[in-house]
Amino acid sequence: MHYDQTWMGSGIVGGIEAGLISLLVALLLFLLLHWLGRRHGWCHARKIGWTFLLASILTVSGDLWDLFYLNYSNLQSRPLLTAVLAGMHDPEHLGMRVLCELLGVSLGVYLGWVLSGGYRTHDVPAGHD
Repeated sequence: MHYDQTWMGSGIVGGIEAGLISLLVALLLFLLLHWLGRRHGWCHARKIGWTFLLASILTVSGDLWDLFYLNYSNLQSRPLLTAVLAGMHDPEHLGMRVLCELLGVSLGVYLGWVLSGGYRTHDVPAGHD
């Protein structure tokens, strides 16, 4: 799902901005799913997995699709290639932006896990220490 990227910079600046957006979305989603998970008895793995999936769909999927499309589609005509590239924000640094977004999602999930105290608890049943 593409979000408006017209205001973002190009190159590493755009990658960092996209990564920060992904980080914030993942952090907020993890905190929300942690709150829901406490009520329903979810383990940490379920909260982490769903958060990573949902945050990736919301923030990474548009650029990841563009990256996939440019590598595997059959763009043999110059007008078609020009039209496809015109619809993308900063196509020269698309791979770096996808990498920054995936790193942002990972870091956001990790920060949410740390802030929720996940490092202090264990998913080991009582009596099996």
